[in-house]
Amino acid sequence: MEEERQERREEERDDVLEEEEERKIKTLSRRREEEDEEEEEEEEEEMMKADIKDKSQKQLIGGHTPISASSSISSPFLSSSLSRVRGGEEEDEVRVSIVTIEDESCPSEPFGTAHLETPNQITRIEDGGDRKEEEEGVFEAEGEKKKEKEEEAKSDGREEEDEEMTSPSLHLQSEMKRKLDHGPDGRPFPSGKKHCKGNGYLSPSNLVQATPTTFGDLRLANGHSAQRRRVTSGPPPSGLQDWLHIFQAWSGPERLLALDELIDRCETNQVKHMMQVIEPQFQRDFISLLPKELALYVLTFLAPRDLLQAAQTCRYWRILAEDNLLWREKCREEGVSDCASSRRRKCVRPGVAVSPWKSAYIRQHRIESNWRKGDEREPMVLKGHDDHVITCLQFSGDLIVSGSDDNTLKVWSAITGKCLRTLTGHSGGVWCSQMAVATVISGSTDRTLRVWDAESGECVHTLYGHTSTVRCMHLHGNRVVSGSRDTTLRVWDVSTGRCEHVLTGHVAAVRCVQYDGRRVVSGGYDYMVKVWDPETEACLHTLQGHTNRVYSLQFDGAFVVSGSLDTSIRVWDAETGGCIHTLTGHQSLTSGMELRDNILVSGNADSTVRVWDVRTGQCIHTLQGPNKHQSAVTCLQFCRGLVLSSSDDGTVKLWDLKTGAWLRDVVALQSRGSGGVVWRIRASDTRLVCAAGSRNGTEETKLLVLDFDLDEGKKESE
Repeated sequence: MEEERQERREEERDDVLEEEEERKIKTLSRRREEEDEEEEEEEEEEMMKADIKDKSQKQLIGGHTPISASSSISSPFLSSSLSRVRGGEEEDEVRVSIVTIEDESCPSEPFGTAHLETPNQITRIEDGGDRKEEEEGVFEAEGEKKKEKEEEAKSDGREEEDEEMTSPSLHLQSEMKRKLDHGPDGRPFPSGKKHCKGNGYLSPSNLVQATPTTFGDLRLANGHSAQRRRVTSGPPPSGLQDWLHIFQAWSGPERLLALDELIDRCETNQVKHMMQVIEPQFQRDFISLLPKELALYVLTFLAPRDLLQAAQTCRYWRILAEDNLLWREKCREEGVSDCASSRRRKCVRPGVAVSPWKSAYIRQHRIESNWRKGDEREPMVLKGHDDHVITCLQFSGDLIVSGSDDNTLKVWSAITGKCLRTLTGHSGGVWCSQMAVATVISGSTDRTLRVWDAESGECVHTLYGHTSTVRCMHLHGNRVVSGSRDTTLRVWDVSTGRCEHVLTGHVAAVRCVQYDGRRVVSGGYDYMVKVWDPETEACLHTLQGHTNRVYSLQFDGAFVVSGSLDTSIRVWDAETGGCIHTLTGHQSLTSGMELRDNILVSGNADSTVRVWDVRTGQCIHTLQGPNKHQSAVTCLQFCRGLVLSSSDDGTVKLWDLKTGAWLRDVVALQSRGSGGVVWRIRASDTRLVCAAGSRNGTEETKLLVLDFDLDEGKKESE
């Protein structure tokens, strides 16, 4: 079998060699005929040139001065294109008229190559029109003949450079192609530029074929040198040229089949070499080639992180990627609404302006990364209130206010961590507080509310009226609603300190209250939830269903959500008072809740946190698992798509709201698990404040402040 295959291969090779010999004979005979025809055509051209020469010596053509090919011409393109070479000798002098054309020439062609005409295509201008038409017809026929000859030569697959250079006409075409492709100075035109064409211009397609036919032609078209770096591992194998001739003789499908077989037999490093040679030829910086408006439109489809990487490609991409309007749209898509024009960062490179919207996005991205990943920096510790319990915590801007059962409130600087002032005046422990800018309202077991100016430490008003401990309050605008163990709620004007309304109806202590400026919602130890109109002091709805004390409330204007010691959470319609859903799953008291955009997050004494959809009543996530809290959840915060939960186990955990996954422990006390407690937390987009201590003396009472809006410059300064 192997011998038969070898014989068959030798027969096929002999057949191919015989076909090549026949083609060579046909090609040689055809070339001889072409040379004879070209000699006859050149004799006719010389006669025409002689007539033109006589006329050009007598008068100017169209008011322009003729230029002789033998005169001194500074342009190498003019000098090379106005003479023809044959047998090493120049032909007779040829005079060409350079006529100004109204159409503009391409700026990339400083010498206007399209204005020049080769001797084979000079347009003769005579007084009469008959001779001009005859000459144009002769040249058109001549051009068609040359095109047919080129196509025949290509179909035979025998275009060899040595044989091409033996023909004067082909030599001239090669020279003209080189000049047109590389410009008058021999350098290639910039990629992406096209030669200009106009009426009466010489089109390069009349001289050479424009479409690249081989990979080498493609390299030339892309502006690369024809001589690329070759593998220098040793001398070429014997028979390489014969093998290449055989490959060229095959048809397109046969070549593809041969390449497939060849690639299958290549090793990995050989395929890698092919990729290194081929891939660069098909890579184009299309962004730089497009007009700026289109390039920016393309960049709008990139995600912000991809846009940041694109800016590192090159200087021009960096300029485009700094477009302020582009980054404004990206910030809107990402929900970034604060332009950081006042926090503009320094330019990394001179001359490239930094977009304020880009700076805003980078800042938000840095903050998000700091929240999720954290760093090794220790939180700032604010020590105060001795060993007392911190019962309430507020912060606004750079001010932090903590209330304690030691009858005081303390105002802290979130930047320096210093205690700015201590607010004294209550005669009992402070159990609740609210804050807006620098105004602080506190409620105490001394049955009063006090309004403070946090910047000066002054007590502006003392609000009297309740007959028992003020247990809860909610501030909206210039009004605050307070709930007391005396079963009543009172509506106060903060600016005047006057009690405007008293809401009565509960039969036990009021434990929680919410106020949106229009309606008041309260929950009490009487198992009831009530909806009030504060202006008329009327109870609009009494929401019955809970079977134990109500400890927590949320109200967004449409839904009322109540959490009870009966382990259930109920969702009510605020307008009708009907119970929409009863959310079950927790095993104990729901101590805290947060409601935003129909998403409810609840923390329970059973050590779990749950995420609910209040529209459907479905539990989306239960935040538990190996990293869940080991004791009761004491407080919740809900920001930036993250959930923060504090616990009696001495930790503050960070969860992803969308996935329900545990991300990390933001705070972990040294005494966690042995008495350390995080009582309260408050979070903004950039800061987290935690009130921590212990019930058995293992952890001193303190505030922990974490700032997530720190760049590298701030870290170094600290």
